[in-house]
Amino acid sequence: MSGLKLFSTGGGVREIEPRLAEEEADVQALIEAHMEIMLGVRFLASEYEFPGGRIDSLGLDENNAPVVVEYKRGTHAGVINQGLYYLAWVMDHRDSFRQLVHDRFGSEPASRLLWSRPRLICVAGDFTRYDIHALREYRRSIDLVRYRYFGAHHVALETVASAAGLAALRRSGSPRAVPRGRRCPAEMVELHAAVDELLIGLGDGVIKVENKMYTAYQRLRNFACLCPPQKEKVLVYLRADPNSVDLVPGLTRDVTGLGHHGTGDLELQLRSERDLESAAKYFRHSYAAA
Repeated sequence: MSGLKLFSTGGGVREIEPRLAEEEADVQALIEAHMEIMLGVRFLASEYEFPGGRIDSLGLDENNAPVVVEYKRGTHAGVINQGLYYLAWVMDHRDSFRQLVHDRFGSEPASRLLWSRPRLICVAGDFTRYDIHALREYRRSIDLVRYRYFGAHHVALETVASAAGLAALRRSGSPRAVPRGRRCPAEMVELHAAVDELLIGLGDGVIKVENKMYTAYQRLRNFACLCPPQKEKVLVYLRADPNSVDLVPGLTRDVTGLGHHGTGDLELQLRSERDLESAAKYFRHSYAAA
């Protein structure tokens, strides 16, 4: 059970007791209605039926990877295996999934699906220690997310454990530093590697996702996207709200509404190791917000 405690401080301190949903469908309906905010996943389909089963929710994450979301009201010993069965069906029927994406989001997202990093997100009242241990044995990217309702107007989501999957682990060394055909000064390549090391070191649950145009660093959602080094700088995009931090000319920039690779509205322009020292606090801020 989650150790999170919530207190009301209006007219004295009073603990608000956590509770499970009345029905599993209540959790599913809430998350599907706000999936992008709550999980960082664009909602695609609900109760998707196929010969042999029915998938609770389908979606696309911020890196355009297919996502299966499986819900349980309480603790359920088979939640991971059930979700992996659904994920295997998606991987075996890529044309069907691609058509769903095309119909909902258009041809551009459907043409660049990240099939190397399909994800399973299990949302449940709780998980056993066997569930958490089992993550290390699976080949897929899996997130175990515990929910709790607090009163009538609050719900908490807590990432209990995450696994990158074997495909991601095989590529979990230094990110693709320089795209083929581009030459960058050695100091920019070294700075790029230093940024990667710092982002990975922010916490045990950080997972790297390689994309053609950037490397994403994710907890449940992306908190940073590192672009390949340029001739004079390295660009990092963070989830942090630009209005919640002090913007420094030449180092940080609000890119809300501006097109760029990766996710996040705060751009960092790093030109030296000294800039990296200044950027560390922004990295931590974004990590905490993901």
